[in-house]
Amino acid sequence: MSRRSIIKKNYIEPDSLYNSYLVSLLIVRVLKQGKKRLASSIIYEAFELIKQKTGNSPMPIFETAIKKTTPKIAIKAKRIGGSNYQVPLDVSRYRGTTLALRWLIKSAKERSGKSISFKLANEIIDASKGIGNTIRKREETHKMAEANKAFAHFKTK
Repeated sequence: MSRRSIIKKNYIEPDSLYNSYLVSLLIVRVLKQGKKRLASSIIYEAFELIKQKTGNSPMPIFETAIKKTTPKIAIKAKRIGGSNYQVPLDVSRYRGTTLALRWLIKSAKERSGKSISFKLANEIIDASKGIGNTIRKREETHKMAEANKAFAHFKTK
């Protein structure tokens, strides 16, 4: 890898139906073995279920779910002097969104239900209300960072 060039971040295109970057990021996270059409049909079906259950447009519900699940701080293991410390670090906006999407999909897969789109729709609705496993994961991360605040002076860049 060249030391001179700066790597540019590749930004993905917004999805075709909702014209949203968040939805396209969610599609990429659900993607398995390059089957993007299957992943997008799962997401769009989940959004239809959200529309049926709530009676509102699914985009504001999805956006509030992502806002409520995005962490502000996270912990990172750092080895200093032969021992490992859990160092709390501030999370960038892009990284926080990535973590929120990852937690949302993981907790949706762990739910009991019929199909992945049904489970994902229920998890998005719960996250927008402020309940569910995704919110619990965010609170757990914040509690761990608060407990390890004493090691915050170890953080670098």
